[in-house]
Amino acid sequence: MRDRTVLLLAVVAIASLTGSIAVLAVTGPTDARPDRGGLKSVSMASGSAGQFTELHAAGVTGSNVSVGIVDPTGFDTESKAIAGHVAETRAFGAGPADETGEAHGTATAVVVSRTAPDADLYLARVDSVDSYQQAVDWLVREDVDVVVAPVSFYGQPGDGTGPVARSATQATERGTVFIAPAGNLAESHWSGQYAVDTVQNQTVAFTNGSRQNYIRGGTKIAVWLSWEQAHTDEDYTVELYRTNGTDARLVARSQPYRGDDVPNERIVADVRPGDYYLAIRGPASPTGARFRLVSPTHELQHASTRNSIVAPGTARKAITVGAYNSRVEQLEPFSSRGPTVDERTGVDIVAPDRKFAAAAPDGFVGSSAAVPYVGGTAALLLEANKSLTPHETERLLERTARDVGQPGLDNETGHGAVRPVRAVRTAQNRTDG
Repeated sequence: MRDRTVLLLAVVAIASLTGSIAVLAVTGPTDARPDRGGLKSVSMASGSAGQFTELHAAGVTGSNVSVGIVDPTGFDTESKAIAGHVAETRAFGAGPADETGEAHGTATAVVVSRTAPDADLYLARVDSVDSYQQAVDWLVREDVDVVVAPVSFYGQPGDGTGPVARSATQATERGTVFIAPAGNLAESHWSGQYAVDTVQNQTVAFTNGSRQNYIRGGTKIAVWLSWEQAHTDEDYTVELYRTNGTDARLVARSQPYRGDDVPNERIVADVRPGDYYLAIRGPASPTGARFRLVSPTHELQHASTRNSIVAPGTARKAITVGAYNSRVEQLEPFSSRGPTVDERTGVDIVAPDRKFAAAAPDGFVGSSAAVPYVGGTAALLLEANKSLTPHETERLLERTARDVGQPGLDNETGHGAVRPVRAVRTAQNRTDG
C-alpha cells in the first residue's frame, strides 16, 4: 500500500475522492453512493417536475434573479440545458471554470435551470478552502441573490465556527440566500471524547469498548480526524490497520492538514483488497477533547448519525438541506443528521435527490442533488416577492414544508420536505397583502 497525494482536489462524489489532499469534496461518501458518476443526462420525473411546471405556466420562472453555484468540478457551459443562462464563470484555484464534458457542477446548474429557467447563473469553480472563500466573496460582491454550494469540507468544526461555515454565514448577513448540503455521512461518521471512561493505553474506545473501527468499502480510502479548537496544542492521530483476523499491521498514520486553521489530520491512501480497521490515539492522559472521525469513502462499523452534518452545512445562517428519497417517502440512509455540535437542529429542510434529477447509471444523488432543487425554489420565491430577506426566505421555506419525519421539527428532516408551489403562493400572498 502507498499513500497517494495530488495537488488538485479530487471529487469524492464523482471520482471517489481518494487521492486528494484537499479538504473539499463533493458529497457522496462511498462506493455505490451519491454522485459517483458523471452527468450523462438529467431528466425531470413528472411527480417532482409537476410542481415547477405549474409555477412556470403561471409565469414564475426566476426572472431577474441570479443564482451562484460553487463547485469543484467545473461546468460545461456548452450544455444545451444551461446555455443562454450563464451570466459569468470564474475559476478560483486550479483548472478552468468551464469544463466541457460530464461534471457534477453541470448537473447542479441543470437542476437550477430546470427549476428556475430564467434565472441568471454565476458559476464558480473551486479547489480548496481559500478558493471557496474567494468564490463566495465574489458572488456576494456580484450581488447574486442565491448561492448554491453542493460541496462538503471534511475536518472542519461541527459548530459553524470554521472558515468554511463562516463564509456562508457572512454571505447571508450581507443579503445572500446561502443553501448548503447536510452531507452524506450518516453511516460514515463517529464522534466521541478523549475521556477517562473511553481511553485506555492512549487508545479511544468506540462502541461497546471496541478500540477497532472496521471500515467497509473500496480500496481507495480517505479518513479525517478533527477535534476542538481549544485543544489545538494536543496531538491526536488516526491509524489504519490491515488484519487477517489474527494479526494486524499498521498501514497508514494520519498527518496534519495544513490547508486551514483548524486542528485536523487525514489519511488518503490506496490499499489492496482486504480487511481494515481504524484506531484513534492521543496523549498519555485523558484531556476531555471532543473529536469527529469521518470517511467520505467508507462506511464505519461504529458510526453515529448524530452531529454528522459537515461544513458549510454547519453554518449558523445557511439553509441546510438533507436528501429525501421521494420514491419511497423516506430520508436517505446516508443523509447527514443533526444536531450540530453546538446543539442546533442542523437540518433545516429536505428535498428530493433522485426523482427530480435522474442522471447516468451511477447517478447524481445525495444532498448535493437536493441543494439545487431548493436553490431553484428560492429563486422562484425571490421573483414572487422581491422584498424577502435571506432569513424570511428560509422561514418561508420551512413554514410551508411538508412534515415527513417525526412530528414537528426534528434533527433528521428539519421542518420537512420543501413544497415549491405552496412556498411560492405564500410569498405571492405576502406581496398582495
